[in-house]
Amino acid sequence: MQPPTKARRPRAARLAPAAAAVAALTAFSAFAASVPAQADGASPQAAAKIDSRLLDTVESGTDTAFFVVLNDRADFSKAKAAHGHAKKAEAAYAALRETAAVGQKPLKAFLNKEKVGYQSYWIANTLRVTGDEALVEELAARKDVAQLIPSRTYKIDSLEQQVQPDDASTQTTAPDGSTVEWGIHDTKADQVWDQYGDRGEGIVIGSIDSGVQGSHPALKTSYRGWTGTTSVPDYNWYDPSGVCGPSAPCDNQGHGTHTMGTMVGTGGIGMAPGAKWIAAKGCESNQCSDPNLLAAGQWMLAPTDRNGQNPRPDLAPDVINNSWGNGKWDASNENFYQDMLTAWHAAGIMDAFAAGNDGDGVTCSTTHPPGATGASFAVGAYGADGKIAHFSGFGPSPIDGSMRPNITAPGVGVRSAYNNGGYTTMDGTSMATPHVTGAIALLLSAAPSLIGNIDATRALLNDSAVDVDDTHCGGTAGANNVWGNGKLDILAAVDAAPHSAVIVTGTVADKATGAALKDITIKADGTDFTRTVMTDADGHYRLTLPEGSYTLTLSGYGYATATDTGFEVTAGERTTHDLTMNAVPHHAVTGTVLDVTGKPLAGATVSVPGTPVTSATSDASGHYALDVAEGSYTLKAVPAAPVKCNGEYTAALTVNADESRTVSLPNRTDAGGTYTCAPVATSWIAGTTKTSLTGDEDALTVNLPFPVKYYGVSYNTASVTTNGLVNFLQPRLGDYANVALPSAGQPNGVVAAFWDDLTLDKKSSVYTATTGTAGSRKFAIVWNNAALAADTSVRLSFEAVFDEATGAITLQYQGVDGTALERGGSATTGIENQAGTDGLGYSFNQAVVDNTTAIRFTPKAA
Repeated sequence: MQPPTKARRPRAARLAPAAAAVAALTAFSAFAASVPAQADGASPQAAAKIDSRLLDTVESGTDTAFFVVLNDRADFSKAKAAHGHAKKAEAAYAALRETAAVGQKPLKAFLNKEKVGYQSYWIANTLRVTGDEALVEELAARKDVAQLIPSRTYKIDSLEQQVQPDDASTQTTAPDGSTVEWGIHDTKADQVWDQYGDRGEGIVIGSIDSGVQGSHPALKTSYRGWTGTTSVPDYNWYDPSGVCGPSAPCDNQGHGTHTMGTMVGTGGIGMAPGAKWIAAKGCESNQCSDPNLLAAGQWMLAPTDRNGQNPRPDLAPDVINNSWGNGKWDASNENFYQDMLTAWHAAGIMDAFAAGNDGDGVTCSTTHPPGATGASFAVGAYGADGKIAHFSGFGPSPIDGSMRPNITAPGVGVRSAYNNGGYTTMDGTSMATPHVTGAIALLLSAAPSLIGNIDATRALLNDSAVDVDDTHCGGTAGANNVWGNGKLDILAAVDAAPHSAVIVTGTVADKATGAALKDITIKADGTDFTRTVMTDADGHYRLTLPEGSYTLTLSGYGYATATDTGFEVTAGERTTHDLTMNAVPHHAVTGTVLDVTGKPLAGATVSVPGTPVTSATSDASGHYALDVAEGSYTLKAVPAAPVKCNGEYTAALTVNADESRTVSLPNRTDAGGTYTCAPVATSWIAGTTKTSLTGDEDALTVNLPFPVKYYGVSYNTASVTTNGLVNFLQPRLGDYANVALPSAGQPNGVVAAFWDDLTLDKKSSVYTATTGTAGSRKFAIVWNNAALAADTSVRLSFEAVFDEATGAITLQYQGVDGTALERGGSATTGIENQAGTDGLGYSFNQAVVDNTTAIRFTPKAA
């Protein structure tokens, strides 16, 4: 492939903030792009890789965000051969990570050299970058690049709702469970409950949507992060949008709460109220940007802790509900979701997608992607009158000609959970889809041999569906492009499923008192099968297990962990197995919380996560006290805002007597563990060389006396701005308002010494200085007497110092006399990586700096 012939143009200044979205859910192989007009400087072969919409944007002179899709694809042969859902997911994850690590390395090196920030994804082997036409042409010329695709936004697939998100007063009353919603009855889920005692126990459902109100009374106890007393987000909740944050599931739109209610809600609204749920907020509101969707889909295959670390593919869900899409398909759209689906399926994860609401009751080929993609399991909608919904998307697929939808479910007048703890009624194929997802949970719970077997699960759902003869869009009476394979009938699917598993039921009780114990976790471990359930309010549990030998492990706060080894189950036998546990005594856990300097810290929250232990707040002397039952736990301490360089403390806690524990908070680190923040003694470096930087909203590129390695990339120049930033990527800065770091919005790759709207007038200056000898030099960028644009009488001096020997970056301040604005009341301080996805924000609009403040960000040793 020939390189571009056009001379490379400088990158344009980025003058408009990008949406603060981080990562997302798309897949990019099997993509047939429309033939674009050839880029002026690109060869015909290279130009053919560029999506026409992307080319149109960059040819207008506008920088834009886009995805660089690489050629290599993961080999899933090991995952397909693996036995058990956990082993399949682990093998698929390993293959994806290896392919991305090897395939993306040369491209990352190129982008680093060109000072282009990027966010990489392993699930689709792609990187998201922002750039201009020259960058697009250079990337298209690379042999390792398959396509260049613009970043886009999708939408939630619901049509109507009778209330607004914040209008709890007009929402319908809570169900009492005496009756079930019409869709539950029509699909015969309630008959599965009665005839099989199956409510989805042991199955985990994933949701990519607008989030979930985790505290909703119909959903709270079925959240996998719910321990019976507290909510634990690790491996159970992910918010790439940043709207809700990492601590607890939330929903700012209501849609995700509604769909989750139809899947697992109590009180007669949910198909599988015994199943557990986890969620990723792929939709920032009723819109879903593809970076968020891509990150959400990636997290679903390998959930992480709240810091985005320590992935656990063995905790991937059994099925994922997706009620979002891309509107009407046209010739410029692409089959973008193939890689994601291929990865999920290799990991043994079933999918369900809304077919879309672009129908009119007559016109064919109105389904939209991803539901229009032949690899997806697409769901159409019908009403309580038995008629197809007028909005339900019809096939054949405009993408690949496949029959769409696969199956049809209740999607008109569906009542379910809603925000503020309320309930409401909605229409849409996204209301139909969770009926199918919940049905899959019932099927997998009843027949665990189907877990990870995507083809067999789909076949049972399709074959058992009630046929509806409508062939005006093609097909047959039993399988057509209006109803798919017909109306969902989960009772018939469960009836036809292989019933080789054994149903084990019983009660867990206090050994001394005989009192039933609720919220006790029971984990059954077999050779290739693991299932976890919790006891209900009456201490009852239900396990469906394949024939074999198991170890049962019981755990719950206030009781000693109990183990029952060699528990045998035999096919064809229903087993009752009651269990008991021994209560343990409680003890006092006390101590003192110290900050990173070793001083007592007030206001820190000290807790024992995953237990009902009431948290304590450290007093003025740093003292705290807890009452904890005997056992092994994690002790956690979180500093109150502003946290500055104080990190969160977590450590193992074993309680077998009264315990005294001094809690010394660690230095904060960024999510990737690349940099550590610490307060240090001030050592001001006076500037010696005056720069020409002056005025408002301006920047100057300076040469660095030694290579500065920043987030793994070495730089020889940096841009210094009037607004208190050092920027390693952009030649200048537009008029951006300061934000908390990190932020995916532009600018990225910055060191915020004192990011505010500043003015450098005749009384102000910016100097540089180099001290020390080669190998141990320090380079300082010094803003002298900078004035705040909002009030030019407010001035301060500050500097960023780069250390050649350690790679550390130190921020320090002078001339701060105590006013809130001078102390950072409207400023940002900290560091951020080149993609805006990681960093260490020291402060954001907080008056925390003074003449003694010096903050050092030190990279981890190589």
